[in-house]
Amino acid sequence: MSRLRWSQGDNHPAGTRICRTRDGILYHENHLPCRQITEVPEYWLEDIRRSDIVIDIGANGGAFALRAARKSSRVIAVEPLTTDLLTRNVLLNRGGIRVLRAALGDGGPVEIAWDGCRAIVPSYPLRDIVRMAGGCDFLKCDCEGAEWLIDPEDLSGIRRIEMELHQPPVGPVIRPSLLDYIANRYEFTIDRNPVNGPYGQMGILHAWRR
Repeated sequence: MSRLRWSQGDNHPAGTRICRTRDGILYHENHLPCRQITEVPEYWLEDIRRSDIVIDIGANGGAFALRAARKSSRVIAVEPLTTDLLTRNVLLNRGGIRVLRAALGDGGPVEIAWDGCRAIVPSYPLRDIVRMAGGCDFLKCDCEGAEWLIDPEDLSGIRRIEMELHQPPVGPVIRPSLLDYIANRYEFTIDRNPVNGPYGQMGILHAWRR
């Protein structure tokens, strides 16, 4: 947090504090028990195209989505826990991001718990999230193990993937079919030394469709 500058926000209610990151992203002060992530250098987004439909699953306060919105005008942020904070940050940055209070899952309601926050929210398979977004060219996924619930065929048509991969006990059993699908259709690398590096994390997948 020492890299952020906090100030009383102009044109905001008394007591509201706003921070600005080194690259100019604005955030409201977080009053939730779970962390607000403000920088995500572990994800590669330099090659997002202006025409891309970008889906950010596990958007937290918008660290990836807000930066993606500087490159694409069609960004959809999916977040089950910090959705209200995310929405306020989107408005603060005039990001034009569509926010969906939901989780990646099998289609039923699901209880999500992370870092002191807990909620019951709708879940959707990736194919339904893609349908609601009108497509997907660039997928960022950070959902604490729910990535293994993805039907590999739901990745069809997605050009770029940035995905945090987990292994037990953080997530469920690893699904080899997902990795096999990606290995057969994408050029990829897995960064084994991600920035946050929690126990149970396999690494960050960076994949480009062949």
